Amino acid sequence: MTESREDERRGRAARGPAEAIVDVAFRLFKENGYDETSVDDIATAAGVSRSSFFRLFGSKEMVIFPDHDRVLAAVEERLAASTEKSAILAVSDAVRVVLFHYIAEGERARRRYQLTSAVPALRERELISGARYQHLFRQYISAWGDGSEESERRAELMAAAVVAAHNRVLRRWLRGECDDPHVEIDEAMAQVNALFSAAPAAPSARPSAIVVIRTDQDLEAVAEQLRASGSG
Repeated sequence: MTESREDERRGRAARGPAEAIVDVAFRLFKENGYDETSVDDIATAAGVSRSSFFRLFGSKEMVIFPDHDRVLAAVEERLAASTEKSAILAVSDAVRVVLFHYIAEGERARRRYQLTSAVPALRERELISGARYQHLFRQYISAWGDGSEESERRAELMAAAVVAAHNRVLRRWLRGECDDPHVEIDEAMAQVNALFSAAPAAPSARPSAIVVIRTDQDLEAVAEQLRASGSG
């Protein structure tokens, strides 16, 4: 057994079985490929039974996204604690919950990105996860609106913009193009908030005026008076 395998074994002993299985699975995916690695391979390398694996994860795909449901619950909890006045702040905070979770994963997040970029089934699973976040954002933004078509459209557009801002910053960080994702997500969310925080401006209503002009008046002088008074 190599030194790295021995370190892995000791690490499994110090962590829970689920975390140990994830670590082993990611190593095997990197060494052998995702499609070439079976559940039995992962279970054997992690020192657990096949039934224990499925009890913890349900499928091989779920090993790649083990914390998705927990992060989604944390997002929902943050949104549920908001009010209409703090709605935009709550959405911004919820986006940071997701982004900072990936950043905290470090190298594992980057290895996941490599896998999802190369394996169509995992890419589809990732898109479904993103759609769940977007649906959750839209649901809560919609609840803060007045139910009108304009309000519902606004909620849909803002939810899509929020997810797009998050994905851009995350992918830049995963590709090593972003030095400080904390600063970039602040800038991205500021742009989103600027687009959606202001209420639509109502058309300006100016009082109507009837101007009576005598036929012997100088039209240029009348026009000048109208411009000066703001009526022109």
